[in-house]
Amino acid sequence: MKEQSTPQDNFEQLQADLKQYVKLLTEFVKVEFVEKLTILLSAFIIVSLVIALAFGSLFYLLYALAYTLESLIGSLELAFAIIAGLYLLLIAILVIFRKSLVINPIVRFLSNLFLHKNE
Repeated sequence: MKEQSTPQDNFEQLQADLKQYVKLLTEFVKVEFVEKLTILLSAFIIVSLVIALAFGSLFYLLYALAYTLESLIGSLELAFAIIAGLYLLLIAILVIFRKSLVINPIVRFLSNLFLHKNE
């Protein structure tokens, strides 16, 4: 015949199960944090590398454009001044549209990463 469990036994079992649940939940949060941190760091590294390579390429392309402009306008100094103006224009565009080009994509990426559940 099956033994009758007492309320004391039930409470002790419930307490043990609750401790195990909290332990497993803590482990789950740690694993999920490491996963999201890994995604965040890898995205940061990839974006940093792409930006560095893009700026390097842009530098050499605009340097070549300056020498091409020099043959067209006859002045190397004026060609470099035009290129500097292009850089200033690029900076102005980035500052004017910083919310839509920089801030919103970062906020969207971080909110999707940390607030939405993986399905």
